Amino acid sequence: MELKPGYKETDVGVIPDDWEILKISDITKEISMGPFGSDIKVSNFVKEGVPVLSGKNVQKEKLDDEFHNFVTPEKARSLKKAVAKRGDIVVTHRGTIGQISYIPNYSRYEKYVISQSQFRLHIDQQKSTPEWVVHYFHSDSGSRRLLEKKGHTGVPAIAQATTTFRSLFLPVPPIPEQRAIATALSDVDALLDGLDRLIAKKRDLKQAAMQQLLTGETRLPVFEGDWEVKRLGELFEITSSKRVFQSEWKYEGIPFYRARELAVLGETGRVENELFISKSLYAAFKTAHGVPEPGDMLVTGVGTLGKVYVVKDDNEFYFKDGNIIWFKIHGSVSSEFLRQLFLTKVVMKQITDAAAGTTVGTYTISGAKKTEIPFPSLPEQTAIATVLSDMDAEITALEQRRNKTKELKQAMMQELLTGKTRLI
Repeated sequence: MELKPGYKETDVGVIPDDWEILKISDITKEISMGPFGSDIKVSNFVKEGVPVLSGKNVQKEKLDDEFHNFVTPEKARSLKKAVAKRGDIVVTHRGTIGQISYIPNYSRYEKYVISQSQFRLHIDQQKSTPEWVVHYFHSDSGSRRLLEKKGHTGVPAIAQATTTFRSLFLPVPPIPEQRAIATALSDVDALLDGLDRLIAKKRDLKQAAMQQLLTGETRLPVFEGDWEVKRLGELFEITSSKRVFQSEWKYEGIPFYRARELAVLGETGRVENELFISKSLYAAFKTAHGVPEPGDMLVTGVGTLGKVYVVKDDNEFYFKDGNIIWFKIHGSVSSEFLRQLFLTKVVMKQITDAAAGTTVGTYTISGAKKTEIPFPSLPEQTAIATVLSDMDAEITALEQRRNKTKELKQAMMQELLTGKTRLI
């Protein structure tokens, strides 16, 4: 394919003519591994001092500055080259390999002790910037190169970690362009961080609202009178599906959900299921036993217990017997109110306690019938459910915005880190 004017073909792909191709070794001043396991133990940890890095701290391009473990300054000095400073890059070479972050010049601490699964390097900032190196290895092409030498047996690891990393090539734009690109990507990171904080705040508010509204501690305007406590078995029929034999599973037809698919469906509203049953079998079940109707609620009884899905108007599906409990609600209770109750610690404790009393840790129909819930009038249930659903919708909208912003950042990285789009 003919190259655009001003671009050249290289070992790392097509890049602008004025970009260089350098090895990491060409720009590295110092590189060193983390401490041996015997050099730092749990007994060395103190409440404050020099922070000790973990994988959580290097998940993003910029170091996460929240810590739980510290060592004394004296202990840090004894670890010598396992101490990273501002401007250093930290890479995970074992376990969750490929994590890479830089320590900014305005970091919370001056020094950090890296873990035994990490190595650190300090680069010549006359040739490149830490931000550029890290952003490149977070890109699709850079990440692939970083993981090419990983081992495929035992604990995932990069073979000869520092030697392998020093041998990698990367494209290197002029320093001003590196900084301009890093600034553009950092601006998007700041937006993502802000959205993450806002989502966390909204989730905390939702939890507080659930605690107040679903227990009756706080009442919505107009409503008064005492609540009852009811067992679920008193309120509606609780059952399961008819048995579907494995020989009846198909690869097209009516979706057939196991607990694992239903848990995802309840969390996200959609799922890529693998199994189906025939339309004729579904029709036979519908005639003889019925199928879940809009407003009915399904709850996982195995695996991740207590995951809830409320049946929608347009759903046509069947589910595995014994793994999923079917609450036939038929308007006797607000489905959304009940779904929100199943998210609370009070109900979840009853589910786990009931499952603990079974031989295989299963939340059974019998256990479900005995589960107790606070029970206001149907109008008050509906009002509470509306408030909490609106809060859920706001959180979902923020999560969708965050996901779109992440996609935008990935697209920006593809353009900017390859030189397809130039800022200077």
